[in-house]
Amino acid sequence: MILWLLLVVLVLWTAQFRFRRRRMYKLASKVSHPKDELPFIGIAHKLSGNTEDIMTNLTKFSYEAMETNGVTRGWLNHILYLLMVNPMDLEVVLKTCMEKDDLHRFIRKIIGYGGIFAPVPIWRRRRKILLPAFSPKIVEGFVEVFSEQSQIIKKKLESACGPEAFNLWPIVSAYSLDSVCETAMGVKVKAQMNSNSPFLTCLANLLNIICERIFHLWLQPEWLFRLFPQYNEHQRCIHTLHDFTDEVIRRKRDEIKNEKQSQPESDSQFDLGNYKRKSFLDLLISLSGGENGYTDLELREEILTLTVAGTDTSTVAMCFTLVLLGKYPEIQEKLYQEIKEVFGESNRPVVIGDIRSMKYLDRVVKETLRLFPPVPFVIRKVETEITLPSGLMCPSGSGIVVSIIGAHRDPKYWGPDAEHFDPDRFLPERFNLQHACSYMPFSNGPRNCVGYQYALISIKTVLTTILRNFKVIGEPEKGPIPNIRLKLDIMLKAVEGYHVKMEKRKTSTMD
Repeated sequence: MILWLLLVVLVLWTAQFRFRRRRMYKLASKVSHPKDELPFIGIAHKLSGNTEDIMTNLTKFSYEAMETNGVTRGWLNHILYLLMVNPMDLEVVLKTCMEKDDLHRFIRKIIGYGGIFAPVPIWRRRRKILLPAFSPKIVEGFVEVFSEQSQIIKKKLESACGPEAFNLWPIVSAYSLDSVCETAMGVKVKAQMNSNSPFLTCLANLLNIICERIFHLWLQPEWLFRLFPQYNEHQRCIHTLHDFTDEVIRRKRDEIKNEKQSQPESDSQFDLGNYKRKSFLDLLISLSGGENGYTDLELREEILTLTVAGTDTSTVAMCFTLVLLGKYPEIQEKLYQEIKEVFGESNRPVVIGDIRSMKYLDRVVKETLRLFPPVPFVIRKVETEITLPSGLMCPSGSGIVVSIIGAHRDPKYWGPDAEHFDPDRFLPERFNLQHACSYMPFSNGPRNCVGYQYALISIKTVLTTILRNFKVIGEPEKGPIPNIRLKLDIMLKAVEGYHVKMEKRKTSTMD
């Protein structure tokens, strides 16, 4: 009797649930879907494998969307997602659907309500403070930090030179963390000098765990996640990042309060400098209203967001660029000749004027970001039903997967050679972008990446320093389409790492 009663209750609840969502089901039925979509679970089985499988299937869905009016649908159990590549539709989505999808709650466990992932009301207030901190004058002033840190990576690469290939990732990510922490917090974490940097290790571990939670449904409920071994590592790494950041903020508060300009004693973890340049932490404290402005928690959220986003995105872009230059030596040689024209026989450091003048470097970086955008997918929540330029109606309660990598490779807008690595497609006479969202490596719309100029300057500075001193040797690609296996660890990454050989240039003048 009880079993029958439970069955009746279940049937009635299901009927009511489906009746309330009848509009969603009706609109979803008009959208094409993958052939291997299953009843009840939808495409969940296609996203339950490893990070390479997940990226492979999301890319496959992106290509299917190119053939079906720029959109395909996928159910993750009861949740409807619309994956889109149509740039006209994406422009409207990114301007009107401002709220991030609920899947971002796993990232918020680490960084809280930092600007990138904050709910709209919090984001609006904080972005007004962030924008002045990322003004061109301030950001361009950080080139000195990038140049100093790139000299350290140069020394690390010198010791790696030889006949054996090595993985660029640990060396480049340490540079990125050093640069970001010095500019964001005003501290030297010296990750390049310590290959076992606890901050860097914990950051990498957390991003991997977050990716697992997003795509593995059994890790999503908090009570169930606590039963898995990843939980203890998740908590340990969060404490490491939070404790470090909180200590930096406390010291900075004390320094400002006491109006001290001298350097406090260093400890084994980090070295507070004398702030010749204002860090983002200084700027956020002052721009938010000093002691009456951001709380320590709000400062931690913003600084951690800058650190997490800035470290991995820049590292991904630099590693892919160097690997591509190893695969295409003729492009690398052309870039090296431009660098020689700018620097001649001098041994001076890189300055902002050099970055502005190197047009081929700019094209190489842009083309790398087109084929391998660090953030290949952005997810937005549809809170109110909207009709897009294509005629597609997106039901309230659904999620939209903005396929940046799909928009970047769509032959409708990039031509039949959309998969080719060709920096010269960004020549002024060739580059004719029909829609803004056909190229958006740092997203688009009001919630685009506020630090994109900062990232580009850092990337170009270190690439210049490396290529000025070393020749990158990789496995030459047989054709114009680079063959790199990809995975999704929140950011887009290479499955097999970024293995190259380095050969010191005989004409180097930087010794």
